[in-house]
Amino acid sequence: MSTRRDLLRAAAGGAALLAAGAPARAAGPAETFEVSYTEAQWRARLTPAQFAVLRMEGTEPAGSSPLDKEHRAGTFACAGCALALFSSRAKFDSGTGWPSFWKPLDKAVATRTDRRYGMVRTEVHCRRCGGHLGHVFPDGPPPTGLRYCMNGLALAFVPQPA
Repeated sequence: MSTRRDLLRAAAGGAALLAAGAPARAAGPAETFEVSYTEAQWRARLTPAQFAVLRMEGTEPAGSSPLDKEHRAGTFACAGCALALFSSRAKFDSGTGWPSFWKPLDKAVATRTDRRYGMVRTEVHCRRCGGHLGHVFPDGPPPTGLRYCMNGLALAFVPQPA
């Protein structure tokens, strides 16, 4: 049975993890995006979990997104600004527990180097609002050999009309 002290301890641990995972960005001019809101406006537009992923560069637990099993024809859009990001034709089952794609739509995403957690990865974000989507890795299928490993919370699925 959990006590209030246990809950407070867990919350403090979660806050420490979030602080430890804060983005390590090079100093320089802040990026600007076509779609921009204040932190309060983003919080009002997104669920707390979406805010943690899209705006705080968090990661949802593997296997938690229903979009990992989404197989209908359609488009995966940014949950922050509704920009179309990936076609269902580029989706594949990577076995990682996150929705994965071998290529984004043209001019949909941008990337930057992510040096958090003692490793170098390529972070993927929405080019229109800057929302964190996930990372891209060089272990995907042909024809690109890339795996865009995306957080389902960062995406909204738009089915193709029948």
